Amino acid sequence: MPIEGYSEYKRREYCKDVKCPLQIQLDQEKEGNVGYEKIRQECKTNCRHTTYNFHHWLINKGYLIVRK
Repeated sequence: MPIEGYSEYKRREYCKDVKCPLQIQLDQEKEGNVGYEKIRQECKTNCRHTTYNFHHWLINKGYLIVRK
């Protein structure tokens, strides 16, 4: 549920912005096919970036982390 006047983080926005090689491969696959799912599984289990990187990217982009 977005807060009025703010936008929510879009799925994989960070990955696309930092030009993650796995995200580039994902963009070349059709969602749901075998190749896509294989790359997606690698993202889930062996991400090349840390939460520290992601958190600081959010801060630098002006995102706020809000908890209800």
